[in-house]
Amino acid sequence: MKLNRYTSVAHATQGLLQRGFKDEFKLKREGLMKNLKNDKTYEPDDMWIVEYHRFEGMSNPSDMSIVFAVEATDGRKGVIISSYGTYANMDLVEFMDQVKIKERATA
Repeated sequence: MKLNRYTSVAHATQGLLQRGFKDEFKLKREGLMKNLKNDKTYEPDDMWIVEYHRFEGMSNPSDMSIVFAVEATDGRKGVIISSYGTYANMDLVEFMDQVKIKERATA
């Protein structure tokens, strides 16, 4: 999986937005991912990770984040932001572990 290089979480989310990843997803208590734009919910099998970008906080451990660019089976594309390390949401980590990585043909 070839990744773009972004310098920060904000830079990554802005770049992905410009590339069509316009929806924002949030994990619900029931273990489902909710699209905040249309309230539709998804299970892990309903989504693919298209790419991801990991950021390590040089001076602040709370800056340790992963930005996932995801695509749902209904064609909706957006971002999911997850902390890792001490501040990780383990429910979100478990959900994302079940989401398959979308394979792309290399040029």
